Amino acid sequence: MDISTLSLARTQFVASLSFLALFLAVSLSLAWVLLFFKIRARMTGLPGWTAAYRFWVRIFALAFVLALASSVPVLIQLGSLWAGLMDKIGNVAGPLLGFGILSVFVLKSCFLGVMLFGQRRVSDLAHTLAVFMVALGQVVAVFWVVALQSWMQTPAGALLVDGRYQVYDWVAVVFNPSLGWRMGTVLVGAALATAFLMLGVTALQALRRPLGDGERCTFKTGLVVALVATMLQFPVAAGSGKLMARLQPAKAAAAAGYWESGPEPALVLLGWPDARARANEADITFHGMGGAWLHRDEDGRYRGLDKYSGMLPPVALTFWSLRVAALLALLMTLAAWLTFFRVWRRGLDPAALSPGWHRMLRGMMFSGGLSVVAGWWVSIIGLQPFAVNGTVTQTEILGQASTAAVLYGMAGYAVLYALLLAAFAGMLFHAARYGVVPVRKPGGGSP
Repeated sequence: MDISTLSLARTQFVASLSFLALFLAVSLSLAWVLLFFKIRARMTGLPGWTAAYRFWVRIFALAFVLALASSVPVLIQLGSLWAGLMDKIGNVAGPLLGFGILSVFVLKSCFLGVMLFGQRRVSDLAHTLAVFMVALGQVVAVFWVVALQSWMQTPAGALLVDGRYQVYDWVAVVFNPSLGWRMGTVLVGAALATAFLMLGVTALQALRRPLGDGERCTFKTGLVVALVATMLQFPVAAGSGKLMARLQPAKAAAAAGYWESGPEPALVLLGWPDARARANEADITFHGMGGAWLHRDEDGRYRGLDKYSGMLPPVALTFWSLRVAALLALLMTLAAWLTFFRVWRRGLDPAALSPGWHRMLRGMMFSGGLSVVAGWWVSIIGLQPFAVNGTVTQTEILGQASTAAVLYGMAGYAVLYALLLAAFAGMLFHAARYGVVPVRKPGGGSP
């Protein structure tokens, strides 16, 4: 079977973006969790909050470095795989990427050293301020990335003139129609990724030894964050789905597995979309709800995939990415709230949980991260064959690299990402087992 250069380029780029999205989510939300630990330590004076900070700041540092490092391959691939992209959208993408890079250096890099290495050299108030500035920098930097990504999904404020986008309204570019829902999705996904990582690590520790004050503080924080985030994910998903139906109807039809335009279809819970048969094989449906997130034409008919012949996204991948994300959302909601009902009478003490329950939480340690990746797949894969929705296709911006070169590059990136993921997991498990060395100020005092 021949594999086209375009297919390989798409696979390589989606893999790189997925790796970046995973560690960007962890570092984004973990920065704010660390700020919470610092504030609680200052307000209460309890050593458990300081112990929690000492442990998780190491994990944050590694996630931050991996997020920063994984952004480099994405930028490289923008030039090597999609050589024509910046020629078409450079007037939009250039300033947005520039603001993102500037945010990294001004709001994060200037304070990151103080946060990670200056705890013994500055006052506790100054150190807390540095943690706050790093957390704020994370949000600002992610905002510009999401602004560009959402603009490519729903372009506004710029016109395509002679093959190049010209900006006429920067406010409309930045605050494009999908920015709000997309930013909400990113923030909620980041919170879930970190919350279940914290719960999973605490469960792993509880299975090995009695938990200390730091682990109990971590568990309480992770559980509360998980409870809030699991509730927010449903309205965010509903709003994003309705926006997708209105502005990206082809993606909405692919996600729903809706092939033929007509009256309201059944809601397809599971099944296998068959592009050749233009039908869903072995599907499980729920009648009467399938049109909630589908586009309707001026006659009130629901628009199916038959209206987008030749310009369809990969239907099966879009369909299943959405269902994986939905299934993970449901499992995380059940896990978070059932855990809460088991421990709330004991002051959210994880000692109230059985070993079997701890094993369940340990098994869901990376469920939030997987949900983030699945959500990005829906967004990125569902946009195909376009690079900018409705105007610029991936075919017209594809670079001149040969199929063999792209294949070798993809294999190299796969090995690199596998090693980095293994290193991250190894450090995480090592820290969970052996803890961290306490940090002391000069003279032997505690921080």
